[in-house]
Amino acid sequence: MKAVILAAGKATRLRPVTLTMPKALVPVANKTLIGYAFDVLKNAGFEDIGIVVNDLDSPIPQTLGDGNGLGINLQYILQEEQKGLAHAVNLCRDFVGDEPFCVFLGDNIFQDKMAPMFANFLSSGAESAIALGEVSDPTRFGIAELNHDGSIQRVVEKPKEPQSNLAIAGVYLFKASIFDAIGRIKPSWRNELEITDAIQTLVNDGKRVDSYTLKGWWIDAGKPEAIILANQLVLEETPYMPAPENKEQIIGKSEVSHRVFLGKNSQVIDSVIRGPVIIGDNTIVKNSYVGPYTSIGDNVTIEGSEIEASIVMKNCVIRNIPGRIDSSLLADNAQVVAASHMPVAHRFVLAENSYVQL
Repeated sequence: MKAVILAAGKATRLRPVTLTMPKALVPVANKTLIGYAFDVLKNAGFEDIGIVVNDLDSPIPQTLGDGNGLGINLQYILQEEQKGLAHAVNLCRDFVGDEPFCVFLGDNIFQDKMAPMFANFLSSGAESAIALGEVSDPTRFGIAELNHDGSIQRVVEKPKEPQSNLAIAGVYLFKASIFDAIGRIKPSWRNELEITDAIQTLVNDGKRVDSYTLKGWWIDAGKPEAIILANQLVLEETPYMPAPENKEQIIGKSEVSHRVFLGKNSQVIDSVIRGPVIIGDNTIVKNSYVGPYTSIGDNVTIEGSEIEASIVMKNCVIRNIPGRIDSSLLADNAQVVAASHMPVAHRFVLAENSYVQL
């Protein structure tokens, strides 16, 4: 079986971060979002993976290459116009051929590796299987209604009066019959080909569509607050590790707790770090406090400041900020610094959809 990861979306809800960085490459606990998809797929035995992108010259193929360094084989499939998930799946027909395949939305993170769903599909006799997750507001999702045996009875996109709280979570297994189903659906009111309509077509044809209900948490990491929550949940699962004691890295009057990962050539100088925290390579934390659930990338400088429950990507500078930075997302090369001369004033250079709280 082959797998396909859909990563062609514009990610407007994550702007301004995604103005220069595809959502698939946004880091959570210093690993890219798409890296978590790779983990699930590799665990299930997938080696050949296609990634649907909106530009073959985008940072995704430039960063990931052919996948050799990741232990997988990557190919790239172009979706120049985003006309819906079913449209994206249909573009993958030549890549997957007539064999069963997996479709994985590249912006989701799962605690559950879904091993039983993958293991049972080929022998189940079903034409499709779908991962479902319980949600508190079903009106925001594609929702599945189940038969007594757990198979899909009906799927509804963002129902006004939901009959179920089981949301379609973005992992699908299909046989080649899905392509015929896609060929018979019409664009929705959004002028997109909806994968829910194609799945419903399978059901209407009398085909069996199985379900798998996720265990544990599941995050659709489409907004900054969801990315930050995903970062916290991933760091929460960090296994116990003793406090680092390398005197070349822990310097002066520093206090570093357990569950703190400190990258190569990084230093903590006269600072307090309370885990779970992950710090990348060549990063300096000086006269500062870094609180739990914080991920800091490579080549970052944090000086005279406090931060917690946040994501700081690579090459950032945070210096002499009064008060504590909390639940924040700083993209590559961001600088947050206090004025060093009079008159003291706030100065901003912000991209579209930026958010600042003072």
